Amino acid sequence: MREQEGGGERRGGREGRSELPPQSPEEQARAICLRLLTGSPRTRRQLADALHKRGIPEEVSQQVLSRYEEVGLIDDAAFAGAWVESRHRGRGLARRALAQELRTKGVHATLVEEALEQLDSDQEEQTARELVERKLRSTRGLERDKRIRRLAGMLARKGYPEGMALRVVRRALETEGEDADDLGYPGE
Repeated sequence: MREQEGGGERRGGREGRSELPPQSPEEQARAICLRLLTGSPRTRRQLADALHKRGIPEEVSQQVLSRYEEVGLIDDAAFAGAWVESRHRGRGLARRALAQELRTKGVHATLVEEALEQLDSDQEEQTARELVERKLRSTRGLERDKRIRRLAGMLARKGYPEGMALRVVRRALETEGEDADDLGYPGE
Protein backbone atom coordinates (compact mmCIF):
# COMPACT_ATOMS: atom_id res chain seq x y z
CA MET A 1 0.00 0.00 0.00
CA ARG A 2 1.15 3.49 -0.66
CA GLU A 3 0.36 6.67 1.10
CA GLN A 4 -1.02 9.67 -0.68
CA GLU A 5 -0.93 13.25 0.36
CA GLY A 6 -3.44 13.75 3.11
CA GLY A 7 -2.78 10.32 4.62
CA GLY A 8 -5.46 8.35 2.72
CA GLU A 9 -4.82 5.27 0.63
CA ARG A 10 -5.78 5.52 -3.01
CA ARG A 11 -6.38 3.24 -5.93
CA GLY A 12 -8.09 4.66 -8.99
CA GLY A 13 -8.96 7.86 -7.14
CA ARG A 14 -10.96 6.16 -4.38
CA GLU A 15 -9.90 6.77 -0.81
CA GLY A 16 -10.26 4.29 1.99
CA ARG A 17 -9.67 1.13 -0.06
CA SER A 18 -6.70 -1.14 0.12
CA GLU A 19 -4.71 -1.93 -3.01
CA LEU A 20 -6.04 -4.76 -5.13
CA PRO A 21 -3.59 -7.28 -6.55
CA PRO A 22 -2.47 -6.34 -10.05
CA GLN A 23 -4.62 -7.76 -12.83
CA SER A 24 -3.21 -10.20 -15.33
CA PRO A 25 -3.01 -8.97 -18.94
CA GLU A 26 -5.96 -11.23 -19.78
CA GLU A 27 -8.09 -9.71 -17.00
CA GLN A 28 -7.09 -6.24 -18.14
CA ALA A 29 -8.00 -7.07 -21.74
CA ARG A 30 -11.42 -8.43 -20.73
CA ALA A 31 -12.12 -5.36 -18.60
CA ILE A 32 -11.10 -2.96 -21.39
CA CYS A 33 -13.26 -4.77 -23.96
CA LEU A 34 -16.29 -4.94 -21.70
CA ARG A 35 -16.00 -1.26 -20.84
CA LEU A 36 -15.77 -0.29 -24.52
CA LEU A 37 -18.61 -2.62 -25.54
CA THR A 38 -20.85 -1.18 -22.83
CA GLY A 39 -20.84 2.24 -24.51
CA SER A 40 -21.61 1.04 -28.03
CA PRO A 41 -20.94 -1.91 -30.33
CA ARG A 42 -17.38 -2.13 -31.65
CA THR A 43 -15.62 -4.07 -34.35
CA ARG A 44 -12.93 -6.59 -33.55
CA ARG A 45 -10.30 -4.26 -35.01
CA GLN A 46 -11.46 -1.30 -32.93
CA LEU A 47 -11.11 -3.41 -29.79
CA ALA A 48 -7.75 -4.82 -30.92
CA ASP A 49 -6.48 -1.27 -31.51
CA ALA A 50 -7.66 -0.20 -28.04
CA LEU A 51 -5.92 -3.19 -26.42
CA HIS A 52 -2.73 -2.47 -28.35
CA LYS A 53 -2.74 1.17 -27.21
CA ARG A 54 -3.03 0.01 -23.62
CA GLY A 55 -0.05 -2.32 -23.95
CA ILE A 56 -1.87 -5.65 -23.89
CA PRO A 57 0.27 -8.37 -25.53
CA GLU A 58 -0.91 -9.41 -29.00
CA GLU A 59 -1.43 -13.06 -28.11
CA VAL A 60 -3.56 -12.16 -25.09
CA SER A 61 -5.60 -9.71 -27.19
CA GLN A 62 -6.29 -12.29 -29.86
CA GLN A 63 -7.29 -14.90 -27.27
CA VAL A 64 -9.73 -12.56 -25.52
CA LEU A 65 -11.16 -11.18 -28.78
CA SER A 66 -11.66 -14.69 -30.19
CA ARG A 67 -13.49 -15.75 -27.05
CA TYR A 68 -15.72 -12.65 -27.21
CA GLU A 69 -16.53 -13.50 -30.84
CA GLU A 70 -17.42 -17.07 -29.85
CA VAL A 71 -19.94 -15.88 -27.27
CA GLY A 72 -21.35 -13.17 -29.55
CA LEU A 73 -20.08 -10.05 -27.79
CA ILE A 74 -18.17 -9.13 -30.95
CA ASP A 75 -20.02 -9.58 -34.24
CA ASP A 76 -18.63 -7.57 -37.14
CA ALA A 77 -21.40 -8.72 -39.49
CA ALA A 78 -24.13 -7.52 -37.12
CA PHE A 79 -22.19 -4.31 -36.50
CA ALA A 80 -21.93 -3.63 -40.24
CA GLY A 81 -25.63 -4.31 -40.84
CA ALA A 82 -26.71 -2.03 -38.01
CA TRP A 83 -24.23 0.65 -39.12
CA VAL A 84 -25.58 0.67 -42.70
CA GLU A 85 -29.19 0.84 -41.50
CA SER A 86 -28.50 3.61 -38.99
CA ARG A 87 -26.25 5.82 -41.10
CA HIS A 88 -28.35 5.50 -44.27
CA ARG A 89 -31.59 6.25 -42.47
CA GLY A 90 -30.18 8.88 -40.10
CA ARG A 91 -27.63 10.71 -42.24
CA GLY A 92 -28.70 9.72 -45.75
CA LEU A 93 -25.32 8.23 -46.62
CA ALA A 94 -24.99 6.27 -49.84
CA ARG A 95 -23.28 2.91 -50.34
CA ARG A 96 -19.90 4.40 -51.21
CA ALA A 97 -19.70 6.51 -48.06
CA LEU A 98 -20.98 3.67 -45.89
CA ALA A 99 -18.42 1.26 -47.33
CA GLN A 100 -15.63 3.72 -46.59
CA GLU A 101 -16.77 4.19 -42.99
CA LEU A 102 -16.97 0.44 -42.41
CA ARG A 103 -13.52 -0.15 -43.93
CA THR A 104 -12.14 2.54 -41.63
CA LYS A 105 -13.60 0.65 -38.67
CA GLY A 106 -11.86 -2.54 -39.77
CA VAL A 107 -14.82 -4.50 -41.13
CA HIS A 108 -13.74 -7.15 -43.65
CA ALA A 109 -14.65 -6.39 -47.28
CA THR A 110 -17.00 -9.38 -47.64
CA LEU A 111 -18.94 -8.29 -44.55
CA VAL A 112 -19.12 -4.74 -45.93
CA GLU A 113 -20.59 -6.05 -49.18
CA GLU A 114 -23.11 -8.21 -47.33
CA ALA A 115 -24.21 -5.26 -45.19
CA LEU A 116 -24.58 -3.01 -48.23
CA GLU A 117 -26.82 -5.56 -49.96
CA GLN A 118 -29.66 -4.42 -47.70
CA LEU A 119 -29.69 -1.13 -49.64
CA ASP A 120 -31.07 -1.43 -53.14
CA SER A 121 -30.59 1.26 -55.77
CA ASP A 122 -34.26 2.31 -55.60
CA GLN A 123 -34.01 2.87 -51.85
CA GLU A 124 -30.75 4.78 -52.29
CA GLU A 125 -32.27 6.99 -54.99
CA GLN A 126 -35.36 7.63 -52.85
CA THR A 127 -33.13 8.80 -50.00
CA ALA A 128 -31.24 11.07 -52.42
CA ARG A 129 -34.57 12.60 -53.54
CA GLU A 130 -35.58 13.23 -49.93
CA LEU A 131 -32.23 14.90 -49.20
CA VAL A 132 -32.56 17.14 -52.26
CA GLU A 133 -36.15 18.05 -51.38
CA ARG A 134 -35.05 19.21 -47.92
CA LYS A 135 -32.12 21.21 -49.28
CA LEU A 136 -34.04 22.57 -52.29
CA ARG A 137 -35.93 25.11 -50.18
CA SER A 138 -32.72 26.67 -48.90
CA THR A 139 -31.43 27.20 -52.45
CA ARG A 140 -34.41 29.13 -53.77
CA GLY A 141 -33.45 32.53 -55.06
CA LEU A 142 -29.97 31.40 -56.12
CA GLU A 143 -28.80 31.18 -59.70
CA ARG A 144 -29.63 27.90 -61.41
CA ASP A 145 -25.99 26.83 -61.76
CA LYS A 146 -25.29 27.57 -58.12
CA ARG A 147 -28.32 25.52 -57.06
CA ILE A 148 -27.15 22.60 -59.15
CA ARG A 149 -23.64 22.76 -57.68
CA ARG A 150 -24.92 22.94 -54.11
CA LEU A 151 -27.46 20.16 -54.44
CA ALA A 152 -25.24 17.80 -56.43
CA GLY A 153 -22.28 18.61 -54.16
CA MET A 154 -24.32 17.76 -51.07
CA LEU A 155 -25.18 14.37 -52.57
CA ALA A 156 -21.59 13.77 -53.64
CA ARG A 157 -20.35 14.39 -50.08
CA LYS A 158 -22.78 11.74 -48.90
CA GLY A 159 -21.36 9.24 -51.39
CA TYR A 160 -23.93 9.33 -54.19
CA PRO A 161 -22.65 8.71 -57.73
CA GLU A 162 -22.54 11.77 -59.98
CA GLY A 163 -25.04 10.38 -62.50
CA MET A 164 -27.63 9.66 -59.85
CA ALA A 165 -27.02 13.01 -58.15
CA LEU A 166 -27.55 14.98 -61.36
CA ARG A 167 -30.63 12.93 -62.29
CA VAL A 168 -32.22 13.53 -58.89
CA VAL A 169 -31.38 17.25 -58.95
CA ARG A 170 -32.75 17.57 -62.50
CA ARG A 171 -36.05 15.96 -61.51
CA ALA A 172 -36.36 18.07 -58.37
CA LEU A 173 -35.80 21.32 -60.26
CA GLU A 174 -38.21 20.26 -63.00
CA THR A 175 -40.86 19.46 -60.42
CA GLU A 176 -40.31 22.86 -58.85
CA GLY A 177 -40.77 24.49 -62.27
CA GLU A 178 -37.13 25.44 -62.87
CA ASP A 179 -36.06 25.35 -66.51
CA ALA A 180 -34.06 22.15 -66.47
CA ASP A 181 -33.72 21.31 -70.15
CA ASP A 182 -29.94 21.25 -70.03
CA LEU A 183 -29.08 20.53 -66.43
CA GLY A 184 -25.59 19.35 -65.90
CA TYR A 185 -22.62 20.64 -64.08
CA PRO A 186 -21.88 24.19 -65.15
CA GLY A 187 -19.16 24.23 -67.73
CA GLU A 188 -20.02 20.80 -69.16
